[in-house]
Amino acid sequence: MHYNEEMIYVKQILEQIRQDHLTLSCRAIYYKVNPVSIGRDKFERMCKEMGFTVERHINPCRTTNSNGVIRFDNLLIGIEITSINQVWSSDIIYYDVQNIFYYLTFILDNYSRKIVGYSVSSRLKTEHTTLVALKRAIKLTGKEVVKKSNIIFHSDGGGQYYDKNFLALTSEHNFSNSMCEYAYENGKAERINGIIKNNYLRHKTIKTVEELIVEVDRTVQLYNSERPHKSLKYKTPLEVEKEIIYLQQQTQSTTKESFDKKSGFRASSPYNPEQTQSLIQDVISKKDLEIYENELV
Repeated sequence: MHYNEEMIYVKQILEQIRQDHLTLSCRAIYYKVNPVSIGRDKFERMCKEMGFTVERHINPCRTTNSNGVIRFDNLLIGIEITSINQVWSSDIIYYDVQNIFYYLTFILDNYSRKIVGYSVSSRLKTEHTTLVALKRAIKLTGKEVVKKSNIIFHSDGGGQYYDKNFLALTSEHNFSNSMCEYAYENGKAERINGIIKNNYLRHKTIKTVEELIVEVDRTVQLYNSERPHKSLKYKTPLEVEKEIIYLQQQTQSTTKESFDKKSGFRASSPYNPEQTQSLIQDVISKKDLEIYENELV
């Protein structure tokens, strides 16, 4: 990885660090971030040039430095989100374990608030963060469902979201890439970061990366299946997703019955809403319970 490329990746993490650690020295930050291709002295010089020394006030609203960033249009301006798999949002945060930084990437469905994909890594490189999380989200949601949904993928201007391998994956599965310029324009993803980090992980004693992975797995399961949201009328993300899928199944069945009547055909078996709902619930529950039984792609 080139020096300039890695610095683009590191900038957003530096801003998060500075917000949490207002007086932490750039040298201490260097040993926490542990960049691959940047030496300590050069890292400190760059921190000074970018305004990350403790003498300069950092604007908390900015999450990335836009210099050299390829930025997609913000496709969420003026649209109404009406169902699942319409908009997915993502962001990356750091988490400190025994003075070592690890990076958590979450992908959120903006309608149901469900975390559909995530990753835990020791590096900020795309192949360890956004690529892993998106592959997981596609796998769990279903490739065909994703492709036919034409999902808007919304993020900040972090380098991991315009990396060529990441864009190849979004293109393959018919995503439309969208980016914000300010943190508040990616508010749902930012909020998830705070909930996972502050409401769950910080209340646990985590001493190793293995324990961190276990706790992130557990937290995502709890968040998706047990945490009610006021904006969802105090339903959980999984409950909302199940309701949407059930309604879609019901609509498809009604359309088929109407077509069969007009065409003179008869369905091979009667439609049973309760049976369909039970089947959907079983499938979704199994999918979410097996979220980490498969290896990271």
